[in-house]
Formats: sequence, structure tokens, C-alpha cells
Amino acid sequence: MDKPQHHTEAQHLRPISLNAAPPRSPWREICAASIGNALEFYDLLIYGYFAIVIGKLFFPAADEATSLLLSVASFGISFVTRPLGAIVLGSYADRAGRKASLTASIGLMMLGTAMIVVAPTYAQIGIAAPVIIVVARMLQGFSTGGEFGAATAFMIEHADERRRGFFASWQMSTQGLATVLAAGVSALLSATLTDAQVSAWGWRLAFGIGLAIGPVGLYIRRHIDETAEFKRVVKERRERSPLREVFVHNWRNMLLGGGVFAAATAFNYVHKVYMPTYAIKQLQMPASTSFLGAVITGAVLMVVAPVVGNLSDRLGRLRVMKAALLLIGLTSYPLFYILSTWPTLTTLLMVQGLVGLLLAACLGPIPALLADIFPTSTRGTGLALSYNVTATLFGGFAPLIVSVLIDYFHTKTAPSFYVMGTTLLSLFALTLLARRPVKQAEQPAQSELQHQAGQAAIKG
Repeated sequence: MDKPQHHTEAQHLRPISLNAAPPRSPWREICAASIGNALEFYDLLIYGYFAIVIGKLFFPAADEATSLLLSVASFGISFVTRPLGAIVLGSYADRAGRKASLTASIGLMMLGTAMIVVAPTYAQIGIAAPVIIVVARMLQGFSTGGEFGAATAFMIEHADERRRGFFASWQMSTQGLATVLAAGVSALLSATLTDAQVSAWGWRLAFGIGLAIGPVGLYIRRHIDETAEFKRVVKERRERSPLREVFVHNWRNMLLGGGVFAAATAFNYVHKVYMPTYAIKQLQMPASTSFLGAVITGAVLMVVAPVVGNLSDRLGRLRVMKAALLLIGLTSYPLFYILSTWPTLTTLLMVQGLVGLLLAACLGPIPALLADIFPTSTRGTGLALSYNVTATLFGGFAPLIVSVLIDYFHTKTAPSFYVMGTTLLSLFALTLLARRPVKQAEQPAQSELQHQAGQAAIKG
């Protein structure tokens, strides 16, 4: 094994090119990954937006509050299988390729969504109804478990070294697009249909829209090119398990990367997924109005995330992330206080617009930051595990956790307690990550050079 090379700061800042020919534009591949990514997260989010309706139809209980808790718990149950999906599909991305994993992921998501679209209600078949929903949600969670790792690795490896932050940020930008579509469809159906129509068939139409568009994303992903960087690593590496490599050589970075993601995950799911339910139940807003806040958040995230990703290429990922986390921690309580004190549509839109800016500032640099700390040979697995274990612990059950906090503390500002706690955890992980050494002696020389270039971009 070659001895790791040491580089000066100037060398770190200079992009390292492994090809003599100038790189071609990666926009075709970025768009292909982004479209599928948006479809996957649309299917994931639309369930959260119809949690109240689904709770009544599939999880009937003696009181409405219990029914809602069961419904948001079923939203969280999909996150239980996300780590398993991260292991299976993440390793598959490192063995068979990013393209193969992305194609499998969207196919599984379509299957889970189809099960929800045709599922009979509790009144029709009894206990089997919620079982079908839970199985479908677990299948969707398994699919999403592999999506982030493969899609981010695919985007990063098609991008120029100097613009990885910008191109990887489209992963989060398209999640914003998914939010706009999911919340927009929910708002439109709630405004144009009666409550009885929404309960009877409107909610199925919302899922059906994602299912109908799914084949487009599947076709596009089947006709994209594998990354050249992955092809080189496949030819050079020894036969070994990507999962084992991550746990033996990269476990510290995996834990720290997950810790960095904790606050962004909590903040994201509290304000983007739970907020419509919060607006209806806690602020007594109509359903059609409650979804408009999520539309604003998604739109701002979609537009601003690439701007912040580009900024992270210039200033460094850690610097941008630290500023964003501090702002989230300091503004979380005031935002919920303002909402609960002045529960109007104008207030909701203003608050959620600011939330979109903060989310973009935090989420924009994260894909490239996490991708930079893993070598190509285990990037899909490392990214998938870092993201999805954290998403399971701090995101999937966020709606359930904040619902319990509101009941326990008897205050509508209780969701901010959860966000502030996770922000402290992320700041601590970010501090430790900044102190990690640049070199990783266990990696092959070529991966080492790429890793050092990424670390230079992280630290700025």
C-alpha cells in the first residue's frame, strides 16, 4: 500500500483531476438523478400530509387524538426499514453501481405506493387494512434508505471537483420540489373537494399522481450512464464487502456524519412534514390553508439550496454548516412562539418562508460534506447509513415526538425543544468532524488523493 501523501494548503485548494480530458457537463446525469429523487420523496411526503385522513380510515380509535398518534406512528414506521435499505441498497450501489441501485430504489417505491393506492380501509377488511399500510410504508422506507446514498454519490461523481457542493445540493433542491408538489396537491384537493370526497377517494388520487409519474423516473434512470469514478474503483479494488469496510475503517466518520445531520433532519420533518398537522390541530387552521406553509418552505428550499451549495464550494462546508445550525438553534423557539401567538395565514407563510431559508442553509452543504468524508469504494454505503440511521432516530418519529411533547408540556411551542436539542448534538458532531485528520491511511493512494481534495473543500 502506498504511503499517504502530505499536501500543503495551496495544494489542497487546487482541484485534483484524474482525467486529462476536460470534464463534460454533468447536467444530464444530475437531472436524471434529481427527477427520480423528487418522485421518491413525493411518495414519502404525501403520506404525512394525509395523516389525519389515513388515521381515521385505517387506524380508528376511541378518540381522534389516539387515531392521529397511530397514523403519525405509521409514518415513522417506514423509517425502521430505512437502515436496512441503506445496508442492502447502499452496498448494492458500491458493488453493482449507482445506476443499478437508483433503478431498484424507484421500482420498490412504486410498489409500496401502489399498495397504498389500492388498500381497502379498516371498515372494509378490518385489522388487515392497517397491516397493508404498515407493510407498504416499510417497503417505501426500505427504498428511501438506498436513495440518498446512491443519488448523492451519483451526483458527486459526475461533478467537477470544484463544484461538488453545488451539484450535490440538487439532492436537497429536488426534495424541496417534492415538498412543493406534495403540499400543492394536498392543498388543491383540500380546497376543491369536500371532506367526504377527500376521505372517500381524494387521498388515493394524491398517491396515484406519484404512482402515475413513477414509470417516467424509472425509464430515465435505466438510461443514464454509470459514473467514471465508480468504474475505475471497481476495476482496481480487491473483492471485499463495502459494509465491512465502512464499519472497520469509516465508522467514526459515519457516526459524526449522522450527528451532523441530526438537527437538519429534526428541523426538516418538524416544519415540512408535521407543520400542516400542527396548523390544523394546534392553530385551528383549515386544511387547505395549512398546506400552503409547506409549499412556501419547499419552494424556498428548492431555489436556495443550490445557492448555498455553491457557497460551500467557496467558503467550505463546515463554515456554512456551523452558521446555519446556530441560526436554527437561536430561532426555533421564537418561530413557534410567533406562530402560536398570532396564528394567521400571513404569519404561517412568513415563518415557513424563513424556515425554507434556514433549511436550505443547513441542507445545501450536507450531501457534499458527507460524500467528501467517504472514499469512492464505500461512498454509497457510508452515505446511506449516515443519513438513514439519523433520519430514523430523529426524523421519522419527529411528528410523534413533538405531538407527545405538546401534550406533556401543555404548550404549543414544545416542538422547538426537540429542534434545539438536536441542534446542540449536530454542533458537537460538527466540531469533532472538523478536528478529524485529513488523511486516512487505510485507503488506496488514488482514493486518498480524492479524499484529501474533499477534505480541503469541507474545511475551506
